[in-house]
Amino acid sequence: MTVRVGIVGCGHMGTTHGRILAEDQRVEIVGVTDVRHKAAEGLATKLGCGVFPDLAALLDQYPDAVYVTTPNTLHREPVLQALRAGCHVFCEKPMATGLAEAEEIRQTVERSGWRYQIGFNRRFAPAYRFAKARIEAGFEPLSANVKMNRGELLSPSWVGDVSLTGGFLYESTIHLLDMVCWLMGEVTEVVCRAEANVYKELDDFSLLLTFASGHYAVLSSSAHTTWAPPFERVELYGAHMQLVTEEMERAEFSPGLGQPIQRESYFQLDGADKWGYREEDRLFVGAVRGENPVPVTAEDGYAAVELVEAAYRSARAEGLTLSLPLTPSLSQLWEREGVGGG
Repeated sequence: MTVRVGIVGCGHMGTTHGRILAEDQRVEIVGVTDVRHKAAEGLATKLGCGVFPDLAALLDQYPDAVYVTTPNTLHREPVLQALRAGCHVFCEKPMATGLAEAEEIRQTVERSGWRYQIGFNRRFAPAYRFAKARIEAGFEPLSANVKMNRGELLSPSWVGDVSLTGGFLYESTIHLLDMVCWLMGEVTEVVCRAEANVYKELDDFSLLLTFASGHYAVLSSSAHTTWAPPFERVELYGAHMQLVTEEMERAEFSPGLGQPIQRESYFQLDGADKWGYREEDRLFVGAVRGENPVPVTAEDGYAAVELVEAAYRSARAEGLTLSLPLTPSLSQLWEREGVGGG
């Protein structure tokens, strides 16, 4: 079965996925669309496919699956439109930039039965796969120290526009919020303090996360750190053991007192492999073909959105401890905010 794919959004991520899919013998790219017509034409030329004025025209080509790689706040409409047209959907993170939208997508996925995958590529990066494998082999993280920074909100210009990002935590930090759940389990409480120090929006965050296991992690994230490496780092602490990752470049495991440290470097890997993009695309295409389950589900996407929303709510309440799931209920949110489920 050849999977016919359409791409909505022809920026960096649309180009990244498009190039990987173009190399996959199981895939035919039927077309691309973007409100920026020149961007769409440029990507279509690279991929050797058609350009369409909007998603409706692209859906007229009967793709099996649609990749949604638009800016964060512009995910809901194309995702729902594609699902309701009978397409499988790969959506770049975040699932949405609010709980009501995320719940609407989650329910639509469940009702439709179509495959839906969220783009948490770090789950497929070898550095984080190394950490996950150590945990599956018996290492128990008892606490953690996590950071996820960004050097600036200046380039590309849209990452400093809250109307497009939904807020700084939705742009990059949501990756590491998903990662701590993947490595340490379900989060049950969130405490967050935040400040707007350099930009107009909140740009410095300190979080304390409590897990269902009773263990804790601290996570910090800043939007103005000059790109000094490593811009992301995960430290997991066990009983006289430690797991560390630095970006997607390296990982190390200290298995015990007086034991040799295992070190892995991924510096020389191709970027699509090092960052996990090729593997997540391979598995999404496989899921569409019925070869494997969807590896990152709508439930995973919703959980990450809930963590971001909890962090913002806690920060705005000067560090209030919030329990998950968040209240009020989503039906109450819809009534209060005038948002309807699909």
